[in-house]
Amino acid sequence: MLALSANGLLPKADYAIFADTGWEPRAVYRHLDRLEREIATPAGIPILRVSSGNIRQDALDPAHRFASMPLYILNQDGKQGMTRRQCTGEYKIKPIKRQVRELLGYPYPQRVPKDIFVEQWVGISTDEFHRAKDADVRYMRNRHPLIDLGWSRTDCIRYLASLGLADTPKSSCLGFPFHGNAQWRHIRDTSPSEWADVVDFDAAIRQGNARANASGNRLLGEAFLHRSRVPLSEAPIDHVTAAERAALQIAADDADELENGVVDGCSPWACRGDADAPTQDDFGLAT
Repeated sequence: MLALSANGLLPKADYAIFADTGWEPRAVYRHLDRLEREIATPAGIPILRVSSGNIRQDALDPAHRFASMPLYILNQDGKQGMTRRQCTGEYKIKPIKRQVRELLGYPYPQRVPKDIFVEQWVGISTDEFHRAKDADVRYMRNRHPLIDLGWSRTDCIRYLASLGLADTPKSSCLGFPFHGNAQWRHIRDTSPSEWADVVDFDAAIRQGNARANASGNRLLGEAFLHRSRVPLSEAPIDHVTAAERAALQIAADDADELENGVVDGCSPWACRGDADAPTQDDFGLAT
């Protein structure tokens, strides 16, 4: 959407907003810098980077209130479960809303008049039209330009490739529990230091987040980043799951996605679930 706006195929956006969880892959930060330097700044579109903190540090800090990640749980009786997913709201939606209020001139707790609002673009493609929803506050009105254009995921990939951006990475936490096996393999095989980071975090989170433990609300089972509910260092990530094959079928014309393993992401208004298809929206654009 940012490139479409910068190149005049969509109206010029006033701002692009990137919600930073503090634990994105290095490739995402490099890509964001490139977008700002080569596309956004020449077009006069500021990229605003907003944050509620570092999700990795917060999870391991007993003194910090933590919005839980959707961790896979293995209970003492062998039953499986998941912790609540609160992180998208805390680390993505909340800082974007705070920034939007400031842009409108009504920072919290001021009331935004009912006739004052931004038009927010959410990058959901036609493959995922069911994810297109209205905003939950009156001062933000969602639009979905990719759906308006009739663009699919494949159309987006082809357009990015035409701009020399075929290597665009997906935005998500490095230790995103809903990574598919392909994404875990991609981290392991291309970035040993980041793989060591997520393996260490997986081990550190085994008894749940540090704040809950410090307050006496200990997890009765064990928590894991991988859906197999075994330590990430031992997880069967070389297995290609049926869900991955289905997701990759969306981009069958772009075979390098299978090799690169970049098939999933997490975005403010369409964070994918365990069995969902991948999302397109890495940015919010405001006009």
